[in-house]
Amino acid sequence: MSETPKASATVNARISPRGGLDILSRDEVARLADASTGGQRDLLRRCALAVLTSGSDSDDPRAAAQRYADFDIEVHQQDRGIKIELRNAPGEAFVEGEIIRGIAENLFAVVRDIVYNANEVSGSGRIDLNTGPGMTEAVFEILRNARVMKSYQEPNLVVCWGGHSINREEYLYTKKVGYELGLRGLDICTGCGPGAMKGPMKGATIAHAKQRHWKPRYIGITEPGIIAAESPNPIVNHLVIMPDIEKRLEAFVRLGHGIIVFPGGVGTAEEILYMLGLLLHPANQDLPFPLILTGPKASAAYFEQIDQFLQLTLGEQGRSRYRIIVDDPAAVAKEMRAGLKKVREHRLGEHDAFFFNWSLTIPFEFQQPFAPTHRAMAELNLRRDQPLHLLAADLRRAFSGIVAGNVKEEGMREIEKHGPFRIDGDRDIMRALDALLRAFVEQRRMKIAGTYEPCYQVVGD
Repeated sequence: MSETPKASATVNARISPRGGLDILSRDEVARLADASTGGQRDLLRRCALAVLTSGSDSDDPRAAAQRYADFDIEVHQQDRGIKIELRNAPGEAFVEGEIIRGIAENLFAVVRDIVYNANEVSGSGRIDLNTGPGMTEAVFEILRNARVMKSYQEPNLVVCWGGHSINREEYLYTKKVGYELGLRGLDICTGCGPGAMKGPMKGATIAHAKQRHWKPRYIGITEPGIIAAESPNPIVNHLVIMPDIEKRLEAFVRLGHGIIVFPGGVGTAEEILYMLGLLLHPANQDLPFPLILTGPKASAAYFEQIDQFLQLTLGEQGRSRYRIIVDDPAAVAKEMRAGLKKVREHRLGEHDAFFFNWSLTIPFEFQQPFAPTHRAMAELNLRRDQPLHLLAADLRRAFSGIVAGNVKEEGMREIEKHGPFRIDGDRDIMRALDALLRAFVEQRRMKIAGTYEPCYQVVGD
């Protein structure tokens, strides 16, 4: 049995905010301080620790908590604003006693988003979270409060999805694609973690420097359940923490203008199914939204498996909404740039904003938070006796449950207590799902380290 890694030297510090929390009213300061000592304290502590251990090579959400069991964070009220007090914080976040600037910015983003959601979104009663428009309003408010939307910006934000557990060749390929995107002046948005979320940002930094693109956006969008397993990578310069996975997914597609998908595991499959489910909705039939699946030559078989699974479950209609490009970073960037031109033309024609995709129809079924309990997973409708976009929605939930069982603390506890999730549906869909999941396990796409024990059991009629 492996031992828990020893914690590095710890640091006690008080830090002042930069941007977003630097000018506050006394009432806002008081509410921030109250939230940090009330019901949000444990959540704040977990997310803050994830930021302070940025660059960690562990995807066990409990590892950092065990290493830094004495870590604590408090928000203190002052007449001039707030200060964050850190006790027994990871020493790796500091240089000669001073916190690294990027980590400090992300730390204040944690405070900003968690407290804003508690006070202004879920806790205020001002937004009706029982309706689709209310869900979208919540996503808009959180993104606006995080200052990631630019009213003057042309459509240039590319969302990059892919796994945190990818091999070296795949990682280098994501950097090459990011480089080609950066040469064309495109900004990057990812899930903020390592692997395929870090590579495109890293590649784009060099290209942006060459093109003297001095204010690039490297946006990382995460949620509390997953940030501890996928700590923000050091390149993220705009971190946003959404309340749950559904609002995180909606933030990606409302904020971004096109999507590139690199190799990944169940989380990546979840994202693909979410996007295709939306594009298959009749109201979105004519909506331009470039969706490209890409990887190096060695990953061609991976995309063949994904393509076969999508064809079996969603048919040719689903297959028509994405393009697969293998081993050609420049072609990916050219295709994306051409797609963004169509997005621009459509937004102008529909008088829609460039900074938030109001025209995209997102059914309420895609917005409702899904709690992956054993009962909820067993009751998923994974059958063809329904519209394609609804089948995609429940397939997305199935993958979301596996993600929870793999890397989210609550999901891991559920599996430890009750055993694997049971997933049932049409026999051919279950066979294809089982084959895809087995491939993910064999290719080590489920976990970064350690032997993987499946948190699911696939059955069929």
